[in-house]
Amino acid sequence: MRTITLIIIHCSAVRPDQTSSAAQIDTWHRKQGWKLGIGYHYVVRRDGQIEPGRPEYLVGVHCLNHNRHSIGVCYEGGLNAKGAAADTRTPAQKHALVALLRSLKQDYPDARIIGHHDLPWVRKDCPCFDARAEYAEL
Repeated sequence: MRTITLIIIHCSAVRPDQTSSAAQIDTWHRKQGWKLGIGYHYVVRRDGQIEPGRPEYLVGVHCLNHNRHSIGVCYEGGLNAKGAAADTRTPAQKHALVALLRSLKQDYPDARIIGHHDLPWVRKDCPCFDARAEYAEL
């Protein structure tokens, strides 16, 4: 079993009129040459559905230098209609994210929940909200 020290929240960087299911992300990542496909462990859709991605026992491909000891969670969205970074989580996504993160914290109680942009070398807005603050009580 892997030692998990981080749960890293991402957004899929799609506009409200675009979709990004786990299957779609898997296709995108395979086109980038990732033989095991989707790099995230979970995808949270706008309707709140939680889709499995890469199995937790496998190292993800979602955060340089931290994949080996993290779980990657991606929510569908992150861009507004004009393509600018924005917190586009729906109420259903917010509820599903909390439920998923509570479950993951039961399995990995010492893991810290952070946003992708919280890592010092990340120059993206991903996940477009302050995950550390929002999930501090979990």
